[in-house]
Amino acid sequence: MGLTEELDEQLTWVVPAGHVLAGEVGAELSALPAPGVAGEVTVLPRPLRRPARVLLAGIGDGDEAGWRAAGAGIVRALADDDHAQVVLPPGLAEAAVRGLAEGLWLGGYRYREAATSPRSADVELVADDMSRYAGFLDLARATARATWLARDLTNTPASTKNPEWFADQVVELAAGRSGLTATVLAGADLERFGGLVAVGGGSVSPPRFVELSWTPAESQRHVALVGKGITFDTGGISIKPREAMRLMKKDMGGAAAVLGATLAAAELNLPVRVTALLPLAENAIGAAAFRPGDVIRHYDGTTTETTNSDAEGRLVLADALGYATERVAPDTIVVLATLTGANAVALGKRTAALYSEDDALAGALEAAGAAAGERMWRLPLPGDYVEYMRSDIADRHSSPTQVHSLVAALYLREFMGGVKSWAHLDMSAPSWAEDHDLELTKGATGWGARTLIRYLLSA
Repeated sequence: MGLTEELDEQLTWVVPAGHVLAGEVGAELSALPAPGVAGEVTVLPRPLRRPARVLLAGIGDGDEAGWRAAGAGIVRALADDDHAQVVLPPGLAEAAVRGLAEGLWLGGYRYREAATSPRSADVELVADDMSRYAGFLDLARATARATWLARDLTNTPASTKNPEWFADQVVELAAGRSGLTATVLAGADLERFGGLVAVGGGSVSPPRFVELSWTPAESQRHVALVGKGITFDTGGISIKPREAMRLMKKDMGGAAAVLGATLAAAELNLPVRVTALLPLAENAIGAAAFRPGDVIRHYDGTTTETTNSDAEGRLVLADALGYATERVAPDTIVVLATLTGANAVALGKRTAALYSEDDALAGALEAAGAAAGERMWRLPLPGDYVEYMRSDIADRHSSPTQVHSLVAALYLREFMGGVKSWAHLDMSAPSWAEDHDLELTKGATGWGARTLIRYLLSA
């Protein structure tokens, strides 16, 4: 995306609804009905004249979300080889420009495993003084990069994306960046990670545990971000039906979003210490696969009776949380996980479930999600539901048949140790889009990266 203060009649012009242009083009646009819906685009062809085409873009109420939708609508209305200029109204709020830029970058995202590289139209923003928007464009760019990365990793086929490959990506991305360090545990170093070893035991691709740390020169808070990283989930011996398994390359969407947000914190030099913990495994069927009825000993020394091998995410997260409380000692823990299909039953395809006992943290995450355009809804943690996890032979069992999403969150709470400021986001449903929708493109959405960046900016 370029920045300029000069309009070029050889290019396509894009005018936000409500912005009045002088001259012939302005008169023609004023005769058109203004798009009332954010992201709606009306095309004005002007054959044999310059500019040859003008787009009128709806911005809804004109808030940041409306401008984000407009950006996505604009980039989708342009041909891939087009070159356009968006004419910004004088005095436009910085947040609006941030939303517009995010929409342009995110709506223009493409992923293809093909010989031809994907691309989208070139877009310039035109304003009287672009310098006032520079900082907000930097935020939008870092956010888009983080989301692109999360989408790329999640869209990558499991034939490529095994735990070792994912861990290698983290190491490469962290290399040479001041303040960032990456550590990978494998093999005998995973001895205490009973859940991770069990879940990954049936695969020819062994599990990995990755710790990525952003340590700024000065920080007042330490946030641990924990992301579920199941690179493919067959369900194990409790095998999924074909349709349920179809998209299970996305079962590491939490780890991808956590990774993107941590890299963005380093790129923006945020004054908050961030430790990202990524338990990576492939839940496969094999001679060494764990069985329903097995008892697993976790990093914190407690045990779980595994009543369903398709409830594997909470087992690997339990080890990561035990590691976090013992070795990392953060002020706050935020978990992102494509954990339960029950999330979609309760809240639909666009909304994540939020669980937390810290009202301030829950409020901060809800505000960050609202600003970023990633919806969530806080659900309760009823204490009497803990009884559903009671096991006759272990400290707990992993998969009760009742209230799946709530009990999964209560299960994770068991491993938070002395950390009182924690939250869990069950984001299975919004991690994937079946079609283009505003700034979301078909496929992986990178859900959570944008919310975490907004949250870390205020942490």
